[in-house]
Amino acid sequence: MKKHLITAFLMTIATTILLGVIYPLLITAVAQVVFKDKANGQIRYRNGEAIGSRIIGQPFTSAKYFHSRPSAAGNGYDAANSGGTNLGPTNQKLIDRVQADAKSLHEENPAQLVPVDLITTSASGLDPEISPAAAEFQVPRIARERGLPESTVRDLVFKHTAQRDLGLLGEARVNVLELNLALDDVAPKP
Repeated sequence: MKKHLITAFLMTIATTILLGVIYPLLITAVAQVVFKDKANGQIRYRNGEAIGSRIIGQPFTSAKYFHSRPSAAGNGYDAANSGGTNLGPTNQKLIDRVQADAKSLHEENPAQLVPVDLITTSASGLDPEISPAAAEFQVPRIARERGLPESTVRDLVFKHTAQRDLGLLGEARVNVLELNLALDDVAPKP
């Protein structure tokens, strides 16, 4: 019995060291060498200062920037509280919020229908991308606020639209952070 207990104890220590220390350190080292940008959260920098991650949504409230989808994650894009609201389609709180958002957006651009992803939250609440239709909807506001021709802003949207992966997986999408950074490169905010 004593021999079995000692063997079990030594195996527990050995597997803990192997799988709890050596393996994670090895995988972290490989990730840092082979996939450095991805392993570090795909952080984007401007003038040496971290300004955001391209894989986690963030709020852009200025009229000079493209806006992301609404977020239900904590206090807006809080990764510690990621998740949807679990409000059903008949919940009055959800209906009121969507109607208020749709009304506000329709006032911004009365000539177009409001794309659904500008008034609904994603499942995680951290979606960094919007549909090309949602970006196009915002073009007139951005052009007006920045004093740019709409064609210039549309060209930026087109250049930053990622198509379906392998031509069939997912949907076309626009990363809001990347698009806003490109917008600042073309016309720095006043």
